[in-house]
Amino acid sequence: MSAHAASSHSRAFAPPAGGQDGPANLVGLSQAELTEAVLALGEPKFRAGQLWHWIYHRGATDFEAMTTLSKGFRAKLAEHFVVARPEVTAHQLSSDGTRKWLLRFSDGNEAECVFIPEEDRGTLCVSSQVGCTLTCRFCHTGTQRLVRNLSPAEILGQVMLARDTLGEWPSPKEGRLLTNIVMMGMGEPLYNYDNVAAALKIVTDPNGISLSKRRITLSTAGVVPAMARCGEELGVNLAVSLHATNDAVRDEIVPLNRKYPIAELLQACRDYPGVHNARRITFEYVMLKGVNDSDAEAHELADLLADIPAKVNLIPFNPWPGSPYECSDRDRIERFSDILFERGFSAPIRTPRGRDILAACGQLKSASERKRKSERETAAA
Repeated sequence: MSAHAASSHSRAFAPPAGGQDGPANLVGLSQAELTEAVLALGEPKFRAGQLWHWIYHRGATDFEAMTTLSKGFRAKLAEHFVVARPEVTAHQLSSDGTRKWLLRFSDGNEAECVFIPEEDRGTLCVSSQVGCTLTCRFCHTGTQRLVRNLSPAEILGQVMLARDTLGEWPSPKEGRLLTNIVMMGMGEPLYNYDNVAAALKIVTDPNGISLSKRRITLSTAGVVPAMARCGEELGVNLAVSLHATNDAVRDEIVPLNRKYPIAELLQACRDYPGVHNARRITFEYVMLKGVNDSDAEAHELADLLADIPAKVNLIPFNPWPGSPYECSDRDRIERFSDILFERGFSAPIRTPRGRDILAACGQLKSASERKRKSERETAAA
């Protein structure tokens, strides 16, 4: 496990007492931790299961609404705890129906998450860090240096807030609007593995939010040491941000490649637990004009992935203020896709969503940081 992952949020349970930061948040505690909290209040163990049901199946945030709990227990809960969501400081709706929330956490830091509705699914793009550990040159988020990892409560809070907005409590068995989760928002999830894992285990719990592991995709730029652990412990789908077919180009646009080069990354993909033709690894490939979009590179990509059950998502580059690249021309992207199809790979071209609100792939960045920078520039003028 990486040093970043090892230094992530401690999972030790804190005693139920409000400190200077106020009451503790129950969101993000594991079932064992929630049970410990209930026992510490002098209540029987089975109350933890009831509380879990109210928080994750019914979406309750007010202890008074938890009517199967005794009044005394509710009073004790209200004295020591909250069931909190992040604060929404901005909620934007794109012309294509995409929603983007700017969320502020208790320490004032902010991150973004995005909901993308489609005819047959609704996908929530969830952030795992404030800023990002990585500095991928085509990604707007990468220009905002890492501030800190998000806690399990802050990761889960994005899912729960989206379901609040969509009116999806109690948890529907069928006809969900939010059907899929992708850990593709701000940050590198495998550099915050412990907290991401804690949150996703609650998301997939059959007694809680109950989303299938097959409907969750974790995207990594290639943190090789954590990939096998992710497959073994979480069993979610894997997406790999590849974006180049040789180390020279990938070193430039995805600097993590200097630590874990392509050959090492692809071997980790071959070894990823549970990967087979029915459950392929998705390789993300952003189309950068004159950088990685030639016919030769399409063939090189097919050669690289020849022995890996794979599909390739071709992503038209989404511009952002000051970006150093241009998007490949549409006919160039289509030609690249055709070559991959001819070589036996599914290679759909992703339709950009939410570009008008900077919610598309690679465009996320805390609006508060942009605002502060703008204010500084105005003051300096």
